[in-house]
Amino acid sequence: MRKIYFLGLCLFLTFSGIAQTSEAAIKLLDEVSETIAAYENLSFDFSYTLENRQENIKQETSGTVTVEGDRYKLMYLGAEQLFDGEKTYTVVPENEEITISNPEDGEDFGINPSELLNFYKEGYDYQWDIKQNIFGRPIQFVKLIPSDENKEVSYLLLGIDVLKKTIYRLIEIGSNGTRTTLTLSNQLTNVSLAQDFFKFDVSRYPDYYINN
Repeated sequence: MRKIYFLGLCLFLTFSGIAQTSEAAIKLLDEVSETIAAYENLSFDFSYTLENRQENIKQETSGTVTVEGDRYKLMYLGAEQLFDGEKTYTVVPENEEITISNPEDGEDFGINPSELLNFYKEGYDYQWDIKQNIFGRPIQFVKLIPSDENKEVSYLLLGIDVLKKTIYRLIEIGSNGTRTTLTLSNQLTNVSLAQDFFKFDVSRYPDYYINN
């Protein structure tokens, strides 16, 4: 009888602890969402690393992003991608080519900046994870486990600056062992932008091939 009581107590404490950490994670994520929603726009630099040790793969790159609502401008791998709220324009100077697509076509670099800042709101279970001091900044990681078991992602770790309530790092662990790390830096808010900043002007590229 004592063993049964002890086992029941252990289970209660375990699940109670999980519930509390889950609630803490959700609370922190909500605070981040509220902070970001208050900004008129947001600009930041990013570094991107994809690594799979089993396949001996390591790719690194960096870029800059400006986001305002659903619209964004992304500078990445020498190319420029702009979403004006309706169409996505990808300009690749190396090939002198412009690709015009609808958002649902998926013709991008695998990153949707406008969703990066709020993707975690649906489709995940949350767990409180480690806290690290990175360059003097307290970064609390929240573990996001996809609700859909068929997803190619095992889990994600979302690193949040506890003081600023902003996203600092996103780590994605794939089911095939691939580790993708996205780190944000030099974040600026409510930047003064030209009225045509998110407007695509095809006349700037008279000799480019247009693919749409």
